[in-house]
Amino acid sequence: MRRANAKSLVVSRRAALSGAAAALTAAAWRRVPGANERIGVGFIGFGLIGKRHVLDFAEQPDAALVAVSDVHAGRKEEGRALAGESAKGYQDFRALLDDPRVDVVVVSTPDHWHALATMLACAAGKDVYTEKPLTLFQREGRWMIDVAERYQRIVQVGTQQRSGPHYLRAKEMVQSGRLGKIHSVRMRAYRNIMPGFGRPDDCPPPPDLDWNAWLGPAPERAYNPNRAIYHFRWFWDYSGGQMTNLAAHGLDAAHWMLGLGFPTAVTSCGGRFALEDNGETPDTQDALFEFPECTISWSHREASAGAERRPSVELFGTHGSLAITRTGFTITPDKRLPPGNAIPQFTGAHPVGGPVRVEDSGNTYWTTPLQDRTGNDREQFKLHVRNFLDCVRSRTTPNSDLRSAHQVATACHLANISLRLGRKLPWDGANERIVGDEQAQGMLTRPYRAPWEKELAALGVQPAP
Repeated sequence: MRRANAKSLVVSRRAALSGAAAALTAAAWRRVPGANERIGVGFIGFGLIGKRHVLDFAEQPDAALVAVSDVHAGRKEEGRALAGESAKGYQDFRALLDDPRVDVVVVSTPDHWHALATMLACAAGKDVYTEKPLTLFQREGRWMIDVAERYQRIVQVGTQQRSGPHYLRAKEMVQSGRLGKIHSVRMRAYRNIMPGFGRPDDCPPPPDLDWNAWLGPAPERAYNPNRAIYHFRWFWDYSGGQMTNLAAHGLDAAHWMLGLGFPTAVTSCGGRFALEDNGETPDTQDALFEFPECTISWSHREASAGAERRPSVELFGTHGSLAITRTGFTITPDKRLPPGNAIPQFTGAHPVGGPVRVEDSGNTYWTTPLQDRTGNDREQFKLHVRNFLDCVRSRTTPNSDLRSAHQVATACHLANISLRLGRKLPWDGANERIVGDEQAQGMLTRPYRAPWEKELAALGVQPAP
């Protein structure tokens, strides 16, 4: 099935999804590569992380890199050349989905494309490795789950820490009770990129970039250099800023280690206070996620690096804390003190009737310290790719599954909605609704721009909030 233009792309896609295309049988949707067969990999998007994925999949002996798609002609050709001489380049990713050599798809586009590209790949019978953040807005995650389940597709989400051996060891220690009861988590990422990325004027797009295709389902806008390659993440049309970029990684790690579900409430504050550019998403943001078992806080700064330069996640338990980064983790035990001895004294003993300290050596701890420096960022990427390919063959759930990724993305989206509206948002996870706030509820979804809303409709998605 070949495509001639945008209109025929939509018509043929809708026909295929409705079952009208006889060639696309149920067996074709469920084709699983044999044990000795190489898995054909197609890449949608060749940017910063997309290039990393091409390199990592190329190292897998059972992966055949057969196709690369990008709306930037130069990037498409660079990606095709890196993938190897047998790889074909496509400007329209839907043509890549029609390539019979493609068994699985890697989605490394800007955030506003993740959901639709993943769903169309699932409907085309492809398993998918899709980058995080999973979605641009909350409802897309539910659509993705429904479509993947309908077409019985394997979907791995690019939160690669879940495949890191030291992250797994940390999780096992947390779940074994080594830290006692975990009651709170603190996450942070600080840096200083002042004065920001400037305020370039709108202008014609570069000749290599199909700007209309890059925008896709997002609102129509004039081209601006800061809205496109890499810097797209500072605009609400295409991303949720560092909340859905960096916070999504930290929150995912904590969510996975603690076995959490949806939050019960989220509140956030901040703004673009310092950077001197035309970006929209916050350069300063704090958020509090409430769960039945614990609270989780996030803090990011784009205009001050602070004393602790490395992004981190720290879990606090009744026996001590565990701080983890991509390079390792540290367990810091708490002293086992009589509670009364922790009450401060300023003039010797308390006056009569006050707390009385008891004799204590001060050398007893609730748990034992530990330092693990075995983390390897590159290894995590490779192991995550390996886990995905193994799950494609076994049809088992990958390390970063859609449901948990949807719960994490939902928390991040709620934080951004809270920031933009200036109020706390109670969340009903069972029904996936914001409680008692119709204005906020309406922000859980967004319309897709034509003609992409037809692709969405062809998937059988119900876009109502």
